[in-house]
Amino acid sequence: MKELKTTRYWLFDLDNTLYSGETKVFDQVDKKMSSFISKKLKIDIEEAKKIQKKYFHLYSTTLNGMIKHHDIDAEEFLEFVHDVDLNFLDKDEMLKKELKNLNGKKFIFTNGSRSHANNVIKRIGIEDLFDGIFDITDSNYIPKPMVDPYNKIIEKYRLEPEYCVFIEDIARNLKPAHNLGMKTVWIKNDEPWAAKYSDSEFINYKTDNLAKFLKEINELR
Repeated sequence: MKELKTTRYWLFDLDNTLYSGETKVFDQVDKKMSSFISKKLKIDIEEAKKIQKKYFHLYSTTLNGMIKHHDIDAEEFLEFVHDVDLNFLDKDEMLKKELKNLNGKKFIFTNGSRSHANNVIKRIGIEDLFDGIFDITDSNYIPKPMVDPYNKIIEKYRLEPEYCVFIEDIARNLKPAHNLGMKTVWIKNDEPWAAKYSDSEFINYKTDNLAKFLKEINELR
């Protein structure tokens, strides 16, 4: 772990990474996506759920599939699905402290929207600790794990991949980062689709608690 002390750039996924997946925030987003598809395609909710999951697995995000097959307004989709209740998300004082103590620049790298990211980090009290947010619009709606967003975030913030660490809960999204020379950290979870490939060589570290993991790094001599 000592090698992480030389890190200059920290990339954090948002959902189920900067807050625990046990809060089930993304479950709300999931339901809103089904609702959007149901209304937009005029189909029942069960059929909408099938399409949602099909597109997620085929195209890495439901949005990507909806754009490809139904030419939807991406901004309308993002605004609708991220209009969720965050009131039960608590301030995370330990995470705030460890992020503040972490050397290097910090960025959010998400397949979600910038507004959703801002709402989440404000709710957990870490809104002033990031140097930038790279959202799905920055990559022209091309999602992780396709390589294009990784190249775009590197270009936008002039990152040096060999000095980057990427932290993410969906294991497959770590592969392009590793291939580009970044160190990778998987946030352990029980979702089968997120845990798939979690034993791969492209994952350097694993943790089930982000704040504690960062604390270990900050305490290294």
